[in-house]
Amino acid sequence: MSVSAVLEGSEDIAAARGMARDFLTSLQAVHGVPVWKQAMGTVQLVVSELVTNARKYAPGPCLLTLEVNDGAVEVTVWDSSTTLPVVLAPDPSRVGQHGLEIVMAVCRSFEVHREPVGKRVKTAIALADEQGGDTAGHRSA
Repeated sequence: MSVSAVLEGSEDIAAARGMARDFLTSLQAVHGVPVWKQAMGTVQLVVSELVTNARKYAPGPCLLTLEVNDGAVEVTVWDSSTTLPVVLAPDPSRVGQHGLEIVMAVCRSFEVHREPVGKRVKTAIALADEQGGDTAGHRSA
């Protein structure tokens, strides 16, 4: 199961978060895939950060793909810039530029690949809590 969208403007960042929310809701409601309540927010946060970076630092549109694989949602963002993102060392006194630091902290994996045109950033977020936590809309006993 996957969904993709081309995003062309900064107004599309909110649409990208909505697409992620709708995708996860559909996974659970239509396909019966358990979605941990925390995964819903985490996926939207990661989508927002990655699409924001693509819109801010690369000319032209970007492509967002959400795909379920091995118990996780893979969030992939392609953009036209060949410049690889720089993850800064943690610095609590720095204002801003913590997005990739946060993404790396909440994701199961984080990869960046140069493409013949541009680059692709790929992350994976677990859909279910391995400790048996709540799923969206369902409370554990």
